This record gives sequence, structure tokens and C-alpha cells, in this order.
Amino acid sequence: MATSRDDDSNDKTDRIKDSAQQIWLAGLGAFAKMQQEGSKAFEALVKDGAGMQKKTQQAAEETLAQAQQRMAGFASEFGTKAAGQWGKLENIFEDRVARALEKLGVPSAADVAALQARVEALEAQLKQRDAKTAATAPRKSAARKAAPAPAAKKTLRRTKAG
Repeated sequence: MATSRDDDSNDKTDRIKDSAQQIWLAGLGAFAKMQQEGSKAFEALVKDGAGMQKKTQQAAEETLAQAQQRMAGFASEFGTKAAGQWGKLENIFEDRVARALEKLGVPSAADVAALQARVEALEAQLKQRDAKTAATAPRKSAARKAAPAPAAKKTLRRTKAG
């Protein structure tokens, strides 16, 4: 029995040695083949690497473009909301300032506009009156020139009486 175990053990050892030898020879064969076709394989690997780089670069650019579009959308939405909030805040502020000015007796913009309209209307009336006065002014000056004539008549009457 001892010999059969030794034979089995030797068989296993031989098989392991043969396998190791085959692996070694396969490695040497691959190395020799790589030396022969090394430059071709290297160029093919470089070409494959360049193609992979282009694909990953395109994917990265697409992802970046999508992210930029999303961020632009978020920024626009945020800007719209912020503008709306500022508008509300501005209206609240204007209302409070208007109430405070009203309590202090300061005229509002509508009051000032109404006064301006009244002043313009009065100025227009004055211009019309001045225009009428200017049109009748020569008649009055002619009447004034005629006035000394009655005074001359009085002096004539005095001379006749005297």
C-alpha cells in the first residue's frame, strides 16, 4: 500500500509540474507574441483608449449641459419668486409710508396732482381774461383820449360865462 500512495503522490507531483510547465510556456508564448505584435497591440490599445476617452468626455459634457440647464431653470424660478417677494415687500412698505405721511398731514401724490390741475385751470382762465382785456384795452385808451374834450368844453363854458 505504501507504494500506491507514493505512485499517486508522484503522479500528482508530475501533473502539477506539467501544469506549471504549460503555464510557464503559455506565458513565454504570450510574451513572444506580444513582442512580435507588440506595436500593433499597443496602437490598438491606444486607439481603444482614445475612443473610450471621447465617449466618456461626451458623456461628461452632456451631463454638465443637463446640470447647467437645471441650474438655469432653478435660478430663473428662484429669481421669479424673489422678484415677486420683493414686489410684495415694496408694496407693503409703500402702503405704510403713505399711511404715515397721511397721518402727518403731508399731501399725497393725488392731492398734488389735483392742485396742479387747478392751478393750470386758473392760469388758463387768467390768460383768457388777459386776452380779453388786451382786446378791449385799445378802446379804453381811445376813450381816455376823448375824455379831455369834455374838459375842454367846461373851459369853454367858463369863458362864455365869464
